[in-house]
Amino acid sequence: MTHPASSPFDDIRRLITTMPGPDEAAIEAVRLRDRQLTKPTGSLGRLEWLAEWLAAWQGKSNPTVDRPLVCVFAGSHGVTAKGVSAYPSEVNRQMLENFAAGGAAINQICAAYGLGFKVFDLALDMPTGDITETEAMDEKACVATMAFGMEAIAGGTDLLAVGEMGIGNTTVAAAIYTALFGGPAEHWVGRGTGLDDEGLKRKVAAVEAAITRHRDHLNDPLEILRRLGGREVAAIVGAILAARLQRIPVVLDGYVATAAAAVLHAVHPSTIDHCVAGHLSAEGAHQDALARLGKIPLLALGMRLGEGSGAALAMGVVKAAAAVHRDMATFSQAGVSERLS
Repeated sequence: MTHPASSPFDDIRRLITTMPGPDEAAIEAVRLRDRQLTKPTGSLGRLEWLAEWLAAWQGKSNPTVDRPLVCVFAGSHGVTAKGVSAYPSEVNRQMLENFAAGGAAINQICAAYGLGFKVFDLALDMPTGDITETEAMDEKACVATMAFGMEAIAGGTDLLAVGEMGIGNTTVAAAIYTALFGGPAEHWVGRGTGLDDEGLKRKVAAVEAAITRHRDHLNDPLEILRRLGGREVAAIVGAILAARLQRIPVVLDGYVATAAAAVLHAVHPSTIDHCVAGHLSAEGAHQDALARLGKIPLLALGMRLGEGSGAALAMGVVKAAAAVHRDMATFSQAGVSERLS
């Protein structure tokens, strides 16, 4: 009797079945301490929820953010040949050099909040296939890139932010959303780096062409990822999975990083329970995407830069939530009278 050959994606699906769930005992311990802190119950709103979320996914009754890390994955896309961006592809390499020199916005945000920062070059000089004409990646290359993303967090962290950089990546993200959620491409396509009206038309046309080209293969979220995505999206998928396996909570950046989470959500919704949305991007359809994933963004600052910038800012909020929970005095410590009833 012969058995069908295992595919690389089967390994990913098996991995997903082994993921740990939330630590309910840790959540209860956080709630118990919270009731003793010098404040009215619930008065810190989502900061209280964030402390519970950290505990649930770190598996610790005393959640910490001592080693926060921002990982930015950089990729290039063949679809840029269709005029879908306001910037040329050589900006990819130039921005990587800017990161290395400490000159980008993300460098300043990480310095301000005491965050670790890593950037990964995903074969920038070898664009993925033009999704309007062919597959972005074959299955083996897609899984290898996911595995690279999984290794990116080696060295340890207790809170991970995932972001990206790559000319053309809002186009591939829009294609992923269109394939996953349906509806007209116009709904999911935004102006990205600042496209004019003609550029926006080209971008919509590219997404429509990609959906048409791959329409017979869009029932499987991982197939959608490899056919329509980019290396940075695949690497973020891998990083999110590795973080779950290592009990590291994740802060998602904007429109493109959320597309990676959407792929995992489509495989099984619980795969992104350890993720929070760092911010609401100015890219129009981001709000719809987050709503479909059941994520409420921590910040809404009208940002659309990418490079992990919104997630890094949100990390400051998460750090504050952990610090408040850890260091705030209890009623007995402070000698403050508790509520009468």
